Amino acid sequence: MTAIANQPEVQVPQTATPAPAIPATAPAVEPRRQAATRYIWATLRIALGWVFMWAFLDKAFGWGFSTASENAWINGGSPTEGFLTFGTSGPLAGTYQNLAGAPWADVLFMAGLAGLGFALLAGVGLRIAAVAGTLLMVMMWSAALPPETNPFLTYHLIYAVMLVGFAVVAAGDTIGLGKLWARTPLVQRLPWLK
Repeated sequence: MTAIANQPEVQVPQTATPAPAIPATAPAVEPRRQAATRYIWATLRIALGWVFMWAFLDKAFGWGFSTASENAWINGGSPTEGFLTFGTSGPLAGTYQNLAGAPWADVLFMAGLAGLGFALLAGVGLRIAAVAGTLLMVMMWSAALPPETNPFLTYHLIYAVMLVGFAVVAAGDTIGLGKLWARTPLVQRLPWLK
């Protein structure tokens, strides 16, 4: 027994367990998912941009969808008067009704619709669009409280979250001019304009 105990230990080579085989398509899945995500955000951005731009165009020119020709802004109509006079309810209704038809309110509202529509369609200035658009959407939401079809949530708040999302994920870089816009001297000097 002592002879066995005095023998040097035999080193048994450790064999590495082979790594599990990775399918050849696995590395390409993540880039495809990221590309799909970018295109989904870009598509949502363009769709919401069209919602704002269409609202501007219909109220400005009275194409008969939400605004009759005789009530068009170019024909002397007020884009804020109808909703702020008849569509408001709740604790802030009086405040909003006092703004109905005010020329400065009409100009700000129409500039907001056109600016949001342009920014989202082109994919530029999404940070400003997120801030201004969220403010506009929260104001429109608060003009009719409580909402008729839901105790709290309306499309106004969903649009506000989408606007913030567009800025956070740089949705203007895909199917948009966001990358070009970011390289302009103005945005290089003032990055908050991105």
